[in-house]
Amino acid sequence: MAEIRIAPGPVRAPEEPGSTPAVSVVVTLYDEAETVEELYRRAVSALEASGRSFELLFVDDGSSDGTWAALEHLHARDGRVRAVRFRRNAGQHPAMRAGLARARGEIVVTMDGDLQNEPEDIPTLVAAVEAGADVASGRRVGRADGMGRTVPSRLVNGMLRRFTGVPITDFGCAFNAYRRTAVEPLLGAIGKQKFTKAVVLSSGASVVEVDVRHAARHGSSRYPRLQLVRLTLHLLAAFWPQPIQWIGIALGALCSLVATALGAYAVVYWIAESDFPGPLLLGVLVLYVLGTQGFVLALVGEYLSRIQRDVDGRPLYIVEEELG
Repeated sequence: MAEIRIAPGPVRAPEEPGSTPAVSVVVTLYDEAETVEELYRRAVSALEASGRSFELLFVDDGSSDGTWAALEHLHARDGRVRAVRFRRNAGQHPAMRAGLARARGEIVVTMDGDLQNEPEDIPTLVAAVEAGADVASGRRVGRADGMGRTVPSRLVNGMLRRFTGVPITDFGCAFNAYRRTAVEPLLGAIGKQKFTKAVVLSSGASVVEVDVRHAARHGSSRYPRLQLVRLTLHLLAAFWPQPIQWIGIALGALCSLVATALGAYAVVYWIAESDFPGPLLLGVLVLYVLGTQGFVLALVGEYLSRIQRDVDGRPLYIVEEELG
């Protein structure tokens, strides 16, 4: 493991027991040892300049580099730093859920630890929530990603706007601010679904979009192209109301309509030509069977969706260690 050196700084006492900071910043990390100290320094500088009390809550999503060692140094030096370490990698959204569940601030800011978002924009997001919105949705401007990321992102954003009915631009931006009271009732769903912001907004929370700066990522992307395809499938299963039902109903209706039309034609042909159209009527029968199977598929989809909601009791993550 590489040695992590943290620049010396002033020691600050933690918040008084029972006190509630105005702002909690939840940062998800996975092998981000190179960026932790810079992110901490810039976030503290921005929040201190804003005059708000705060805590920084880092969630180490099973990193294999020196990320946790860096967090231990920061916690020892600054009592406003809290940290959670997972036993193994669970994914960005379960990590975000762990941070949201532990956040004590009245306003909670979420962000990744790769410094693609500027910590200096944190006060801007917080101010938007203080002005009355439940959610300040980050909207990446000057996005520093290639077409391999931006084109699928536009597709996903379009689908989420359609499924949630919320007309915002950037569902995929993890840099957002939430009123804690808008998040707490949804903690049971957050983490199971991969679009935390969409989960919160689909509950009816008010939202305002805030432009945030975007920089090139430090290191390689955590979402290769295959993972982006899986993410899209998850979106369909999570936010498209009963996809199997809709597919089954569409298949059943289409096959039934075509079979009825062909059946009527076959009967007219039989009467007019005095010739029994056996192959055509056999095709009609097959189409009716397919139509029936489509409706059965829709019914099975309804049962599966109910079972999934009731029996999916596996833990999202296992906490190995916690500081603060």
